[in-house]
Amino acid sequence: MNILFLLAPLAMLMAGVSLLAFLWTFKAGQYDDPEGDAVRILYDHLDDGPPGSPPSDEP
Repeated sequence: MNILFLLAPLAMLMAGVSLLAFLWTFKAGQYDDPEGDAVRILYDHLDDGPPGSPPSDEP
């Protein structure tokens, strides 16, 4: 029973840290372009990398 006095505040602390991390990523704009990856996967030329990079050996 005494372990609950340790685990309950620890769980609340971890939940608070997780919420702060989520809010930080949200404020940083990491969720601004949800359609970008869905459209970007359709373009094969984007897999080649930037111009001047060595070609990949993948088929």
